[in-house]
Amino acid sequence: MSIDHDASIANSLTDLMTSLAVIFILLLCASLNNAFEEGQDMRVKILEKLQVQLKEYIVKGVQVKADPSDPLALLILVPEGLLEFKLNKADIPERGVEFLESFMPKLTDTIYDPGFRENISSVVVEGHTDSSGDDAQNLQLSQERSMSVVSKSINILEPVTSTNSSSEKRDYFLRVLSASGRGQQDLILTNNEENHAQSRRVVFKIRVRSIEEKKIEKIIPHG
Repeated sequence: MSIDHDASIANSLTDLMTSLAVIFILLLCASLNNAFEEGQDMRVKILEKLQVQLKEYIVKGVQVKADPSDPLALLILVPEGLLEFKLNKADIPERGVEFLESFMPKLTDTIYDPGFRENISSVVVEGHTDSSGDDAQNLQLSQERSMSVVSKSINILEPVTSTNSSSEKRDYFLRVLSASGRGQQDLILTNNEENHAQSRRVVFKIRVRSIEEKKIEKIIPHG
């Protein structure tokens, strides 16, 4: 009789632990889903602000859109005509410098908005080439071009005054801005054929901070 009683208690405890585990998993899934939706909502808000702030460039061919491969990222695609490099060169030509001098302050003002800046994980400048030439050479060239854009952008954001706000804005961008050469990995296709002009482009990839990054940020804040 005692054995049956002990077995009954053990089964009850097992059922209780199983129920608690299921409840915990459901709560965790709900929490993660809410955090994911929160990140997507922030992406939509930043996208809408960027489309307003950069409308003068959008009419010139710049594309501002959600990244179809990353639910927490935005893409700003700059076509070759606005930020165009000479063949096999990484120096930014005069027209490209003029574009960045006009474009970067407006991009920075949006990203550094008090409602957005703590939610931005990174701003990556990606350099892309078409399929012409050697793959390894294109990869190196695209990296050099993306580094040129980052370097020029930082110079443009040098504070013209010694105010704390201008210095903080530049320091913020120094923290989130980086370069990535993509070479010919992400070609643009039109009717299943490469569009060489569109493939040669610079992309600003803005990523919203994930829930994991926010937790790490609380534990190890930036100095």
